[in-house]
Amino acid sequence: MPAHRRLTSPQSPTGEQWTIGHGRQQLCITEVGATIRSYTLAGVDIVDGFAPTEWSHSGRGQVLAPWPNRLGDGRYEFSGMQAQAALDEPELRNAIHGLVRWVPWQVEALAQNVMTVGCLVHPTPGYPFTLQLRIEYRLGRDGLAVTTTAGNPGELTLPFGVGFHPYLTVGSQPIDSAILRLPGTRRLMLDARSLPTGEVQPVAGSEFDFTSGRPIGPTRMDTAFAGLHRDADGTAWASLDDPSGERGAELWVDDRFNYLMCYTGDTLGDPDRRRHAVAIEPMTCPPDALRSGKDLIVLEPGQTWSGSWGIRPR
Repeated sequence: MPAHRRLTSPQSPTGEQWTIGHGRQQLCITEVGATIRSYTLAGVDIVDGFAPTEWSHSGRGQVLAPWPNRLGDGRYEFSGMQAQAALDEPELRNAIHGLVRWVPWQVEALAQNVMTVGCLVHPTPGYPFTLQLRIEYRLGRDGLAVTTTAGNPGELTLPFGVGFHPYLTVGSQPIDSAILRLPGTRRLMLDARSLPTGEVQPVAGSEFDFTSGRPIGPTRMDTAFAGLHRDADGTAWASLDDPSGERGAELWVDDRFNYLMCYTGDTLGDPDRRRHAVAIEPMTCPPDALRSGKDLIVLEPGQTWSGSWGIRPR
């Protein structure tokens, strides 16, 4: 199918809708946040997205940068600089999922099956650094590949992390019977504010052990997994499948993404969407990394970084 750029009505909350395709696959990215609004195969949803007349709730399909997940009190220090981000999870006194998910991105290249979008993050009280982000979305025979390139065009050394928030769906409602496989061999223990306590536990023998793949059952998760089992080339794989075996998808990450957040949607604001999809979220660092410094990416002026992840329908 030919690529096209479709302008939505002025009332659209997510701006322009950019669509690419390959074979029976179609992907829609929104101007606001470079968000994955929909990804389908032969018209069947691979991700649980949202309508063009809606905006993204609960992180649905969003890019999480310059930090993924939660930042306690929104406050941190880096190289002697104090920063204070807005608390957009006020009930837990956290800043959550970074800054770029609510700002317009620009198209830098658009073809039939690939597009590149960019965003320049200017200094703010919550992130007093200049960060250039580019994301390439590419559809091919192996599904969707997402490559992020980050650069430091400023004069200050900067810290950052990046994550993504796709909700995989196989049409099982609720998800209890869906077969989930996660490569995480350890989980980060979180406190009542969903911030890491510093304790890490192996998943073996617990209800959080999905390394071999099994039904989700009643397990509730908003859980950060680490210690990802990887192939020889450094790729780690997660998957979600319908119990009938007729519908499923694999999510992969390269060796730049060392954490997966898994969220079963039990606390979604819309009760009708609870436990209807599973968010499997690639992250380069754990929650609260700007405060702890754990696995933060640090870029000197002029340096760049790149990492990839993707989804393969099956």
